[in-house]
Amino acid sequence: MGGNMFETLYPRRIVSLAAEVPAILQALDEFHRLVGVSVFATYPPDVEHLPHVGGFSTPNVRRILDLRPDLVITTSDIHAEVTAELVRVGVQVISLNPHRLEDVYRNILLIGGLVGRMERAQWVVARMQADLATLARSLGLAAPVRVYFEEWPGPMVSGIGWVSDLIHLLGGEDIFRDRAVHAKAAQRVVTPELVRERQPDVIFLSWCGKPADTAILHRRPGWEAIPAVRENRIFEIPSDVILQAGPQLIEGARMLADGLRTVSQVLHVHRQSIQE
Repeated sequence: MGGNMFETLYPRRIVSLAAEVPAILQALDEFHRLVGVSVFATYPPDVEHLPHVGGFSTPNVRRILDLRPDLVITTSDIHAEVTAELVRVGVQVISLNPHRLEDVYRNILLIGGLVGRMERAQWVVARMQADLATLARSLGLAAPVRVYFEEWPGPMVSGIGWVSDLIHLLGGEDIFRDRAVHAKAAQRVVTPELVRERQPDVIFLSWCGKPADTAILHRRPGWEAIPAVRENRIFEIPSDVILQAGPQLIEGARMLADGLRTVSQVLHVHRQSIQE
């Protein structure tokens, strides 16, 4: 009876400009509350049936208002102006700004509370943490692996904080761990020369919102001197499972682990042959 009484207090028509929210709501069994998304939202597949309210950086306020939302979820400073505009016309807005892995967990709990599913949200977070711990324990890298993760090619942007956290958790060494502390992409811009200098053993590409072109790495001046490029140890991870801060990060982490395991075994054999 208490649940029915409180149900009227929870948002029933959510518009999300944050790409990770549909996956979070699905994990909470509350996907039905979602009535609109940005075109950048591609996960889970059911999201393709929802109305679009514009691009990630170009949301259309009129389209948002036409959906009569009782909650709009935005993200990062990119949505600062649209957030202010919606607030001015009386729309309830929550702004997420995930950066590290802990932020991902906090946002799942936050959204769980907003839709009255805190217990379920706690279970989702606990399951994610347990799955990652199991994955890390089972990996047991045979040799250290230096990783370059690229989330955009021009300018080149290294991995955001939660990606660096996943690499670290899995036993890899993010060569730009020092940049990962910065939330804004502009603060994680790197140069081809700097990547060459740091000599990654493996490169993961996940270009935000578009397929990666692995061939471009072989055309970058001097990159034939990088072990990952010379030996073609380059892997692509779809951006919707690694650059969207929701439960699907587990799938992205598994893809990271597969690449790390493969390269670690190759490096281990190579280093053993040198010692012999």
